Amino acid sequence: MAKKEKFIRPKRGKAWFRALKCLMVGRYKKPEFIYLGEKMESSSIMLSNHVGTEAPMSLEMYMHAPIRFWGAHEMNSGLIKMYKYQSRVYYHEKKHWNLHLARLFCLIASPLTNLFYAGLNLISTYKDSRFYKTLKESLDALKKGQNIVVFPEDSTNGYLDELEGFFLGFLALAEFAYKKGIDTPIFVSYLKKDERVYIIDKPIKYSELIADGLTKEEIAKKLLGRCNELGKADLNELRSQASVIE
Repeated sequence: MAKKEKFIRPKRGKAWFRALKCLMVGRYKKPEFIYLGEKMESSSIMLSNHVGTEAPMSLEMYMHAPIRFWGAHEMNSGLIKMYKYQSRVYYHEKKHWNLHLARLFCLIASPLTNLFYAGLNLISTYKDSRFYKTLKESLDALKKGQNIVVFPEDSTNGYLDELEGFFLGFLALAEFAYKKGIDTPIFVSYLKKDERVYIIDKPIKYSELIADGLTKEEIAKKLLGRCNELGKADLNELRSQASVIE
C-alpha cells in the first residue's frame, strides 16, 4: 500500500519570489503527486509534459526536491526578446491564439512573466553552439545536488494530451554528465491537468538506457512512449501501484 506523506511547501528562491508564488496559490493548486518508485531527491533529470504553464508552475510551487528548469533562452534574455517569443511562439504558434490578440495580451503578460522568470533561476537552452553553455551550467547544478527538469516534447502542433515527439537535448546532458562520472537517474512524468494529478515513474539510470545499444532517437522514442502511457493510465490502478502518494 502506498505511503502517504504530508506536504510541506518548499522554500525556493528569494523572499520576494516566494511571496509572489504565495499570491498564485489560488491559480495553481497543489496536484496529487503519485510516485511509482522512489522519490526524486538529487542529481537527477526529470522529463515532463508541459501543459502550458501548468506543469512548470506545479513543480516550482510544490515539488519537494531542489529543481532547475530548462527553458528557451528567449524567455530568459530580457523583456523585449521575451515579448517577441511569448506573443508569437508561445501564445500564437503553440496555443493557437490570434496573433494580434497575443501581442496585445503580452503587453501586460510579458512584464509580469519577465519578473517571475527573474526568480526562477532558469537554465537557458539554445539551438546552436551555445548549447554547450547549457550543458556546463546543468552539470554544475547536478554536482550541487539539484535536479534538472526538462520539457522535451515537440510542441510544434501545440501542447497535446498525447505527445508527438521528444527532442534529444536531455540525452545530450545525460551523456555529458555520464562522461564526467555522473550516471543520472531519469524520471519520466506526466501531469494530468484536469484531474490535478502528477504521475512520476520509477527512475531509470542513463547507463541502463544505453546498455542495449539503442540510438539516442530510439531511447527518446522509448521514453516518449512511457510518458504517453502514464497519461493514459487508470489513476486508481496507479494509486494501487504507488510507493508514495503526496
